[in-house]
Amino acid sequence: MLRLAVIGKDVSRSLSPVMHRFLLGKMGERCTYECVSIPPARFSADVGTLFSRFDAFNVTIPFKAEILPFLARTEGDAKTFSAVNTVVSATRTGYNTDGLGFMLMLDNAGVDVSGKRVLVLGAGGAGRSCICKLAERGAQVFAYGRDFQRLQKIWAEMGNFTPLESIPPAAYDVICNCTGIGMHDTVGQTPTVRTPHGEFPVGEALLAGCTAAVDLIYEPVQSEFLRIAASLGKKTLNGGAMLFYQAYYADCIYLERTPSPAEAKQYYMEYSGGKA
Repeated sequence: MLRLAVIGKDVSRSLSPVMHRFLLGKMGERCTYECVSIPPARFSADVGTLFSRFDAFNVTIPFKAEILPFLARTEGDAKTFSAVNTVVSATRTGYNTDGLGFMLMLDNAGVDVSGKRVLVLGAGGAGRSCICKLAERGAQVFAYGRDFQRLQKIWAEMGNFTPLESIPPAAYDVICNCTGIGMHDTVGQTPTVRTPHGEFPVGEALLAGCTAAVDLIYEPVQSEFLRIAASLGKKTLNGGAMLFYQAYYADCIYLERTPSPAEAKQYYMEYSGGKA
């Protein structure tokens, strides 16, 4: 039986345990799965115990980059993104399945980003994953972060997007909220962004020009960001399917199993009661 966990600042309401138990059950494996919330100030002191407590663990906000110094190596997208969401304890190896889960969510929802102008809000671990995968798919990616100097450093590393110090009055085909604003103690809020006319919460002015709005938040099901987009008649996606798909890819790593997008979609249809 695998001993698994998800770690983050506050994972008390995480759906990861239910998803991983479901997925591993479909794959013929049993597991225990814990939610481990760690105050950021305690991360360096507490992280070492995770490798002995768990066979593997998933990593979420805000530790996807902070975990890197404690690993022996990274593989695949984790190396490209400099962010980790999946760790195998025996080898202290970090992986990142966020980008794969994000793109499978878009594909299965019929959101085509090839050749489209896509605005990514936030360039943390999840944001970097999305930027890379969107660029690989042929999207024209623009990214905005509150810390422009940090965003420029990310651009120097990756170079596959346009960093924005402020958001000009231009239309974007797809807008993705990768900030985390809108959940936990920020429910009912949208990210605040700089514009040529000052700082404002994301609202109708920005969302009116898009065809689809994507929020990586899955709790609440409809964030304020998505509520505004839906009120304007835009296609909206929350992060529930991405969470499921990144969990699927992580479990394939744990079991050394070759992933199948078709299988992942089939499992999600079963898990979600037929919702694609």
